[in-house]
Amino acid sequence: MSTPRKAADCENMDQVRVEIDRVDDAILDLVAERFSYVDRAWQLKKNTHEATVPWRIRQVIDRVEARAKDRGLPPELAVALWRQMIGWFIQYEEEKLAKRGEPKD
Repeated sequence: MSTPRKAADCENMDQVRVEIDRVDDAILDLVAERFSYVDRAWQLKKNTHEATVPWRIRQVIDRVEARAKDRGLPPELAVALWRQMIGWFIQYEEEKLAKRGEPKD
């Protein structure tokens, strides 16, 4: 495997595409890792109401927005991506929790 190139060091589109594919693979690996924690989270929750935690969503979005700004990434892009991902994960948790059933008091 070759050493990753910085964007400015790419001399042609083939090199750009190789680096985009490398980054996509890394992103996918990290999303898969994040998913493993979400998968564990629903198992620790007791009911479907725990799938949505507004203060935590706000905390994550604020962190993502700030980090995007620090990294020179349009924060609107980062926030849109994370809102989509969080929404999917919440739906996933709700479905898993609903299948498991509400706890009996």
